[in-house]
Amino acid sequence: MYLVAIAWAYVALMMAAAEALSPQGTLFGALVTLMLYGVLPLSLLLYILGTPGRKRRRRAAESATEGDAGGHAATGSAEGLAPEREEP
Repeated sequence: MYLVAIAWAYVALMMAAAEALSPQGTLFGALVTLMLYGVLPLSLLLYILGTPGRKRRRRAAESATEGDAGGHAATGSAEGLAPEREEP
């Protein structure tokens, strides 16, 4: 996912540079090109594609704070467990 975003950012940056260095181009036109072809689409794309990860992290955080509904420690959690008994 990030490789495509980096490639798209590179293309948008090159388009903005071409606009700025063109005899008919301006720095304002380059800035508009960079924003409309680069920053805005990339931010929208990364936000949408990051939604499943945000949901997964939110669910994991909620389940870690709630623990098990039966009053038992959650699986993989060391809280509430007795120390391991050592044999003499």
